Amino acid sequence: TATAEIAVEGTACAEAEDQRQGMTARRCASSSSVAETIEMRIKILTALFISCSMAIMAQQKQFTLEDLNFGGTRYGEMTPEKRHYTWHGEQLLRKEIDRVMIVETNGTETPLFDMDDVSNAAGGDNMLIGINMLNASFPYKDKSLAVIVTPHERWIYDFKAKSILSRQQRSGSLEWNAASGIDAFSKDDNLWVRMPDGKERQLTTDGSREVVYGRSVHRNEFGIEKGTFFSPNGKKLAFYRMDQSMVTDYPQVNTFGRIATYEPDKYPMAGMKSHEVTIGVYDADTDNTIYLDLGNVTDRYFTNIAWAPDGRSLYLIELNRDQNIATLDQYDAITGKKICTLCRETDSKYVEPLHPVTFLPWNDKMLIHWSQKDGFWHLYLYNAESGKQLRQLTKGEYVVLDILGFNSDDKTVIIEANKKHVLQRNIYSVNVETGKMTLLDNGKGVHEGILSGDGKKVIDQWSEPEVPRAWALLSTSEIKSVPLGESRNPWEGYAVPQYKSGSIKAADDKTDLYYRMVLPPNFDPTKKYPTIVYVYGGPHAHNIAATWHWNSRSWETYMAQKGYVLFILDNRGSEHRGKEFEQATFRQLGQVEMLDQIKGVEYLKTLPYVDAEKMGVHGWSFGGFMTISLMTNYPDIFKVGVAGGPVIDWSKYEVMYTERYMDLPEINPKGYAKTCLEDKAKDLQGRLLIIIGMNDPVVVPQHAMQFINACNEAGTYPDFYVYPGEEHNMQGHMSVHLHEKITRYFEDFLK
Repeated sequence: TATAEIAVEGTACAEAEDQRQGMTARRCASSSSVAETIEMRIKILTALFISCSMAIMAQQKQFTLEDLNFGGTRYGEMTPEKRHYTWHGEQLLRKEIDRVMIVETNGTETPLFDMDDVSNAAGGDNMLIGINMLNASFPYKDKSLAVIVTPHERWIYDFKAKSILSRQQRSGSLEWNAASGIDAFSKDDNLWVRMPDGKERQLTTDGSREVVYGRSVHRNEFGIEKGTFFSPNGKKLAFYRMDQSMVTDYPQVNTFGRIATYEPDKYPMAGMKSHEVTIGVYDADTDNTIYLDLGNVTDRYFTNIAWAPDGRSLYLIELNRDQNIATLDQYDAITGKKICTLCRETDSKYVEPLHPVTFLPWNDKMLIHWSQKDGFWHLYLYNAESGKQLRQLTKGEYVVLDILGFNSDDKTVIIEANKKHVLQRNIYSVNVETGKMTLLDNGKGVHEGILSGDGKKVIDQWSEPEVPRAWALLSTSEIKSVPLGESRNPWEGYAVPQYKSGSIKAADDKTDLYYRMVLPPNFDPTKKYPTIVYVYGGPHAHNIAATWHWNSRSWETYMAQKGYVLFILDNRGSEHRGKEFEQATFRQLGQVEMLDQIKGVEYLKTLPYVDAEKMGVHGWSFGGFMTISLMTNYPDIFKVGVAGGPVIDWSKYEVMYTERYMDLPEINPKGYAKTCLEDKAKDLQGRLLIIIGMNDPVVVPQHAMQFINACNEAGTYPDFYVYPGEEHNMQGHMSVHLHEKITRYFEDFLK
């Protein structure tokens, strides 16, 4: 703009000089020549303005995938600062790679110990290979002890005495308990425990590929993340036993040897036999193991294991195979007998337990149970002995997302919830007696908290659309915050796109759906841009959040830089919007989701800068399924698509997930037929690239192969790319290659 203004001023001066010299031709110019002169000047000014803009852009650095992708060589430098806060009881600490700092309540820091201290205690630097202080933990709130994990050992380090009190082997470790010092570990497919004195005890003898101990079961559904569960004092260990001998093998192949080898996965597909799970309990004091009396475990799921405070009983949620009946049950940890059923929940579609019960620290006769029975994830207070529901602790059209812990003095539970807005996550205290809910943070953005040992303070880490990352120390008893810092913007000096968020109505014309839009750095609203719809659309995920850049994926930035508009919409069926929103897709995966995505496309077509003739779509996993669904159901809209790891036929996907949303194939044959993409192969018109990991254990390669075969038979022509040895997502630097491959496909066929 400044350059253009200088040019105008220079032109005016030249004209004045001409007049002073008495140039007759200019003084007598006709009206047509004046118009031509004005038009010429406009062109000159426009060219100057564009040149100026390009010069400014040229001065700004351009992103590469090495900058933006998590597998890139410069990714760490290009992400907002990370701080590793933790608590030692009520004392706040901050961990760095080579040291641990004490953080005072006013935010000032002093050293606690560093790598040199640990090195001296260990007997030399050669002992510290593979060690950093980010792995240090502080489970003993009243003792000056840190737990430091090395590649092969676990050290108990006294940071006051600057000495190592104990070393314990940790090979095969599954879970270590700080209270007892017992380590549960796996060896030769069996479950063992390693005592604090180093002695080992074998708990099982029939472990194998067919019978699995101490591992996550039910394919990590229902909130299951591990397979071992210590009692509060660490003297008892509950563990899963999974018999999968009846489950069909999927024939994965390792192609990296001279001769390929057979390395099958156990993969229970919808409607087929699933594995059978039982639960054992080991007592370290008696060196005895019992199994819970669960009865016939065929077609039953057991999840959300939690211990009673006294360690004499444990609680779990049982779910039937149809996943529409869930019971919260209590079992005797000594005899294995069922004590009682505290509550039973049913639903015409499905019940999905995701959280174990939590006991009140000031009253071990009361527990908190999670439920969606009123339409949203909320907390309910129960009597642990009678099973009587005492009260509903949280209520409203929002979702409780996490329990951070308790402030026992105030009798409050500290939670995270999206009460302020569905795109946010904020920290609240909830009075257990009155239900009064108090916002503790600034009420903006997406917050994650870490509660102190006494429950009186919270480390708050958050992000907002214009704030990369920030930290504060909160009080749980009063509205009080101590700022601890804010991350610098790591993208300063780069040509950064524009990130926007808004909402449209769903296909039902009443439900609000939220979107993110990414516009090129040099966005010109008078131009038309090729546009890519990025989609996931499935359960247990959302794309739009009130974090930095509205939670934009780095690939979107890369594509916007190349001159594309990116559009991302969270359709019905995605998470954190309540049961009705999530269950709208029941028995017809992909159908309601497509209708909502097309509403997004209709909105895009109203924007003058969106080139409706150059519209693409891309997604991975469920998003790959959505990509091919949109390409084949709406071939007149999408010119180019890239589908990664796509589900093609839900009857070939795993039992727990598929049957929850689609029912059994024999019960819902029309739903399975309607959503099967093999039958849509004949409708493919645009350019479609399918990408898979050759050894994908989640969406097995059979899906992509069957769709390609259907296209061969139908006379349609997708493109195909495979990553040998890779699984469902490309790892490490291979992800950079993947996203460049995706980018080139759009560059070749959409522009």
